[in-house]
Amino acid sequence: MLEKCSLILLRGLPGSGKTTLAKLLSEQETYPVYSVDDYFTDSTTGTYHFDFRKNHLAYKQCEERVKEAMQHGTSKVIVHNTFTIAWELEAYFKLAEEFNYQLFVVTVENYHQHKNSHGITHEQLQKMAEKYKVKLF
Repeated sequence: MLEKCSLILLRGLPGSGKTTLAKLLSEQETYPVYSVDDYFTDSTTGTYHFDFRKNHLAYKQCEERVKEAMQHGTSKVIVHNTFTIAWELEAYFKLAEEFNYQLFVVTVENYHQHKNSHGITHEQLQKMAEKYKVKLF
């Protein structure tokens, strides 16, 4: 029996370890890893420059890159975004259905008290946390 391809969505607040877990799951870059942050990160220097006005473009690019990987039949695709609001997940749910990928949504929690690398304040994190919903059943 052929195994189904997998789409793994890692969600959590900034600083929770999504990027680190994504790299681990990629098995030394055997599988692609995508994020909205990719749009704002200079591929040469690794410098991150967020611009809220371009956030919609970043979401679109991430979705398009995931779709392209699925079109090529990539056996495991990993996406790490905050996904604090349900609508942020919906496009990926549709892609998983369209390409017959097994879907995993993994919430990464910050038990290690790591600080986020994007300079997001505690107050901003609190606002994000208030919107965050987990579907247990």
